[in-house]
Amino acid sequence: MFKKILVANRGEIALRIQRACRELGVKAVMVYSEADREAKYVKLAEEAVCIGPAPSAQSYLNMPAIISAAEVTDAEAIHPGYGFLSENADFAERVEKSGFQFIGPTPESIRIMGDKVSAKQAMIRAGVPCVPGSEGELPDDPVLIKRMAKSVGYPVIIKAAGGGGGRGMRVVHTEAALVNAVAMTKAEAGAAFGNPAVYMEKFLQNPRHIEIQILADKHKNAVYLGERDCSMQRRHQKVLEESPAPGISRKLIERIGERCVAACKKIGYRGAGTFEFLYEDGEFYFIEMNTRVQVEHPVTEMVTGIDIVKTQIMVAAGEKLPFTQRQIEMRGHAIECRVNAEDPYKFTPSPGRVTMWHAPGGPGVRVDSHVYTNYFVPPNYDSMVGKIIVHGDTREQAMARMRTALAETVVEGINTNIPLHRELMVDAKFMDGGTNIHYLEHWLEQHKR
Repeated sequence: MFKKILVANRGEIALRIQRACRELGVKAVMVYSEADREAKYVKLAEEAVCIGPAPSAQSYLNMPAIISAAEVTDAEAIHPGYGFLSENADFAERVEKSGFQFIGPTPESIRIMGDKVSAKQAMIRAGVPCVPGSEGELPDDPVLIKRMAKSVGYPVIIKAAGGGGGRGMRVVHTEAALVNAVAMTKAEAGAAFGNPAVYMEKFLQNPRHIEIQILADKHKNAVYLGERDCSMQRRHQKVLEESPAPGISRKLIERIGERCVAACKKIGYRGAGTFEFLYEDGEFYFIEMNTRVQVEHPVTEMVTGIDIVKTQIMVAAGEKLPFTQRQIEMRGHAIECRVNAEDPYKFTPSPGRVTMWHAPGGPGVRVDSHVYTNYFVPPNYDSMVGKIIVHGDTREQAMARMRTALAETVVEGINTNIPLHRELMVDAKFMDGGTNIHYLEHWLEQHKR
C-alpha cells in the first residue's frame, strides 16, 4: 500500500478521497487553487500545496504544477478524482513517466475509451451491443454520408469522437440538413476538443440512460457492481441517479454486466470504470465508457456495501480485488440528488457566501459535501456543492427518506436546486420509475417559473 497519495482535485470528491486515504492509513496531500484556500479538505489536510490561481487552466489543469507538488511532498501516487485531468491520457502518461502511480487505468485504456470511435470499435470487437451507426469516423464525401444516414434511418445524431459532457452533438431529422450539421459539428469538435473527427449514430427517441459500474485489477480480475439509472438529465447533465434501475430484469442486467466484464479483460482494463448505455425496448446500446470514478458512485456503494474509492487505491497499489462476482450482492435501493449552487429553475449559477449549512441525517442518509457555514462557493468551477444520498430496503422507502432529507436540508446565502429535487421526489412519473432521458426537460417546460 502507498504511504502517501496526492489528490489532484477539489470539492466533494477531494474530501471523499481524503476520507478513503484516512481509512487505509495513507497520508493524503491536498492541492488547491487560491480560490479554494478555505476548503474543508484543505483545513483537514496533514499536507496541502497551493498549485496556482483560481482559473482551472492555471491550477487544476496545470500538469507541471501537480507533478511538482507530488515531487516536493514525496507522494507515491496521484488520484485524479473526476473531471479536470481524470480522463487525460497525456496526464496519466506524464504521471507514470515521472515515477508516480496514476490511480486509474493505463494511458492506453484512457486513449482507446476517450475517443468515442475507437471505444465503439473496441466494444463491437468485445461483443458489447452498440447503437447502430457508422463504425468509424465519418468520411468527407457528402454522398457517402447521406448513404450512411439513409441505411441507419432518420433521425440520426452526429457526435464528436473526442466529445463528452453533453457537448459536440447534433440531431438531424432530414437529409437536407445533414451535410451542414456534419460540417458544424466538425468545426465545434475541432475547437472544443482539438479533434474534428465525428461519427454518426441512430438517434433513439425515448431511451433511458443506464450505466454499469465495473472494477478491475492488474491480475485480470474484473467485476460489475450492478447498474445505475441516470435518466433524469438536463442538457445531457445528470441531476439525480438511482440504483438499481426500476423495471429492468436482473437477467438483462447480468447479461450486459458480464459483457462489460469480458470487455475489460479483453482490453486489459484496471481500476474503476463505467460503461454507459442507452436502453430502449428491452435492448442496451453502448454509448461511451468513463475511465474514472463517477459523481454518482455513492448509490452503488450504498447498495453493494463496496467502497469504490478505497478499491481504486488498493488496485492501483497492485492488490487483487478483495471479492469475486459471486460475493457481490445488491441490497435495497439508493437515490442520489446532486446539490448545485444555482437557481433551481433557471439554472443560473449562484456562487457566494454560505451563511447557513445544515445537512440532513437519520437512518440510511449520507451527505458528500465540502461545504460548511461561512464557506464561500467560488464562481470559477462547476456549480455542484454536494450530494445527498439515501438508502432504503425498497425504492418507496428510499424515496420517503430522500423527501425527509431534502426537507431537513438548510442552505442559506446562495440559491440551490433543492426545491427542484423536492418537486421531483413527489412527481407521479418519477415515483412510478423508468422515465426516459427527455422527461426532465419536458417537465421543466411544463413547470416554467
